[in-house]
Amino acid sequence: MTTTTLDEPTTSGQSTVAEIVQEPQPIQRVSIICSKGSLDMAYPGLVMANGARMMGIEAMVFFTFWGLDMITDKKVDNLHISTVGNPSMPIPTMVGGLPGMEAMASKMMKKQMEDLDIPPVREFIEMLSDSGAELYACRMAMDMFKLEEGDLVPQVDEVLTVMDFYDKSAGSQIIFI
Repeated sequence: MTTTTLDEPTTSGQSTVAEIVQEPQPIQRVSIICSKGSLDMAYPGLVMANGARMMGIEAMVFFTFWGLDMITDKKVDNLHISTVGNPSMPIPTMVGGLPGMEAMASKMMKKQMEDLDIPPVREFIEMLSDSGAELYACRMAMDMFKLEEGDLVPQVDEVLTVMDFYDKSAGSQIIFI
């Protein structure tokens, strides 16, 4: 970041310009909000949190709305890709709506992830927890979807309100996915 300031006039009546250069500060903490529960949207937040932990950056992941599927014990292993309404899907919407297309696309993505040695979502959640990342579920979304704490994977640290999330995020870079 560069800031330019105008100094006082000199004795000759001309002003001088001084430049103050501020070095960027390293990121110390990130708070990542995961709001989507499809297979293709599960990985961005997990990868970012993992990268942060690998760099020694504190990481907190807050799962809200459909993102709760990533930490719901009965759903985490069955996440899928939406083939309809996904503008990045390289197939026409009509084809994506055919029976079996969603299952096929999900299977193909899981195979690609496996070939790249990227762990399944459940294992990724376990790795994040083991690395010291904080994992939280959203109270309002839990109430909306009638979920109890016992419905979640054991790595979830706590169920938080949005206000609690902001308190715990103090000083964090907040990333919304």
